[in-house]
This record gives sequence, structure tokens and C-alpha cells, in this order.
Amino acid sequence: MIVLRLALKSLANRWLTALLTVAAIAVSIMLLLGVEKVRVGARQSFADTISGTDLIVGARTGSLQLLLYSIFRIGNATNNITWASYDEIRQQPEVAWAVPLSLGDSHRGFRVLGTTTEYFTRYRYRRTHALELVAGKPFDDLFDAVVGAEVAASLGYKVGDRIVIAHGLGSVSFVEHDDKPFRVSGILARTGTPVDRTVHVSLEAIEAIHVDWQGGGRVPGQAISADEVRKMELKPKAVTAALIGLKSRIATFRLQRAINDYPREALVAIIPGAALQELWGLVGIAETALAAVSWMVVATALLGLATMILTTLNDRWREMAILRSVGARPATVLGLLSAEAGLLTLAGVLLGTALTYVGLVVARPLIDRLYGLHLAIDPPTWGEIGTLAAIVLAGVIAGLVPAFRAYRLSLADGMTVRT
Repeated sequence: MIVLRLALKSLANRWLTALLTVAAIAVSIMLLLGVEKVRVGARQSFADTISGTDLIVGARTGSLQLLLYSIFRIGNATNNITWASYDEIRQQPEVAWAVPLSLGDSHRGFRVLGTTTEYFTRYRYRRTHALELVAGKPFDDLFDAVVGAEVAASLGYKVGDRIVIAHGLGSVSFVEHDDKPFRVSGILARTGTPVDRTVHVSLEAIEAIHVDWQGGGRVPGQAISADEVRKMELKPKAVTAALIGLKSRIATFRLQRAINDYPREALVAIIPGAALQELWGLVGIAETALAAVSWMVVATALLGLATMILTTLNDRWREMAILRSVGARPATVLGLLSAEAGLLTLAGVLLGTALTYVGLVVARPLIDRLYGLHLAIDPPTWGEIGTLAAIVLAGVIAGLVPAFRAYRLSLADGMTVRT
């Protein structure tokens, strides 16, 4: 207790230097905890890109490729699923619902997804969140389109605006379906998922814009107007993939095996959660790099702490000597400097933790709205508490370097006048 009182009084006499040291440690702790919160939030948001879907079915390919083009709108399918096969899978007794997905077109760099209105009620993210419209309504006309939040924000769209879908992918296209324009009927709320970067239309609309197309271009001498196509039967011939929800998850592996062994065409069914974890294992190296940077910042702060105490020793020779002259043992001097380092580190850890949570409370709504990244405000986990305790211990150890130097000072050396 005497050592702690001496340490507190000593730090009070050097309050400005102590305050700056605490601030440096607090900033490093904020970075460390902030990166950890963002890392956990990003991982959770990534894993929750799609929830409530038990299987994703597509043409036989790798699980990651199917996940990338069907959910993240990256890449292209190797083949399509015939409508007959999709319909047969949908009617399996284990299937509660099925949502078809048709990809292949784009609008000014954003992917166009053909689907049904059930997509807006069945798609889930962050486990329980459903898609919501901030304006308008889902498509009910053949040439209605529902745009994601990022599409609307980037292109300045509002309900009622006219858009033209391009054939194929790319931000610039010279092959457009300009004879059959669409109208924005709804704008989705931001989700932080690829839904934000997608233009949604009906499956019938995908068929309608391609009725007079063949092999990636218009059939010469054949032009079917928008009014004429409305009178046609527009049943899809094929879809790119399908989202499947089951009545019981117990049947997941059995139905997955049945689809993988489907006799009529080569299909594959993947479990979204498993594929997402596999994908995160490939792209998650960034979190390791961020954590490494954070730890280097903490190490720098602790090094600065040791440097500060070591530097002040030049002005504290006489203080150490007086303590020795009144009976303080060398171990007391060692404990004093170690206690100062521990108190400074503890104060920095507590301040940095408090500021991290204040920052989370303030910034979370903005981050959620702008980036769709959900940062949970949970109490520190046992792992985080252990990390913070280790940092405090490291601070005490960092203080041992100058403490051992002071320990070795002799009384005569301390009372000697330095010139």
C-alpha cells in the first residue's frame, strides 16, 4: 500500500507526462478493441448475408462459385437449371418454399436479378431481418423493377424513374433492351448485403426482354414491342439457381444428397452457412493483418511507457537516493517504478475501453445506415478481458526495465552532485 501511495503521489507531481502516456495507451486500446469489434461485426455480417435458407441449388460447379454468383453476384454460372428440374425439386415433400433466381443481365454496372415476389418475403439476413422497402412496392407489373439501396443512391433513382436493362455484364454496354424499358416501383432499405447492389425484376420480365433475342443479340427482322410481349406466355425455360427452405432441417443432408445425385441433369446443392465459412477462410486474412497492426500499436505505446519512465530517471536520481537514505530498500524502489507503470497502463486500458464503447454507441447507427455493418454492443468477452489483463501485466513488465536500473543505483551515486 505504501508503494502504491508513493506511486500515485509521484505520478501526480508529473501529471502532464502521465496524462499523455495514459492517452497514448488509451488510443492503442481503442484501436485494438475497435478492430476486434469491427472484425467480429464483419465476420457476423458476412455469415449473416443470407439466413433462413437451408440449401442453394445450381448447376454442378464448386460450392464457392455457386455461392459467389447466386448470393454475391460475382462471376457467372457454368450452366442453368431447367424449369422442369426446378419445379420437381420445389415439389419435394421436404421443401417448404423455393425461390428461383435468374442472372445474366445488368444495369450500369449493377447486376439484374429475375425472381418472384416471394424473394422479398423469404430472403433473410442477420438471422431474422427481412427485406424492407423504404419507398414504393414490389413489382406487380411486367416491367416493374425494385432497386437496392446502393443502386438508388449511386444512380439517384426514385420511384417512377425509367431504367433500361443491358444484355450481359459490365458498367458500359452497347447491347441494351431499350425497346422494353422498366419503371422503378420500389427501393429497398440498406442491408449491407449484395441485395443493395442489385436490380430486381420478375422472371417473366427476363423472358419478355429476350423473346426476340438469340445468341446474345436481336433476331434480325424480328422486333416484338412491349405491348405485344404482354400478351405472350412468358413461362421461364430455365433459371440460374434457387433458394430452398425446408420444413425440417433434419432433412437437409438427405435432400442435398438427392439433388447432388439428380439423374436428369448435373446439379449441386450447398448449405449456405458452410460455404460462407469456407469463403471467409479465404478472404479473412485481412482481419489477421488488422489485428497485427493493432498489436504493434499497443507494443509501441508500452515501449513509449518504458521510455518515459526511463527518461524521467535522469531527473529523479536525488529522489531515489532520498528514499534509500530514509530506509527504503532497493526492492521498494523497484516496486515503486513498476507500480507507476502498472497504474499508467491500467488507467490507459480503462480509459481506452470506455472510449471504445462510447464510440460504438455514437457511430453504430451511422455505420449501419451507410455500410450495413452491424456492430454489436456487448460486454467485453472473457477473451477480451484476458487480453486487457495481459496488456496491464505487459505494462508492469515494461516498467521493470527502468526499475531494474534504479534498483542498481547505489546511495552514494544518488547523493553525488551531477555536473
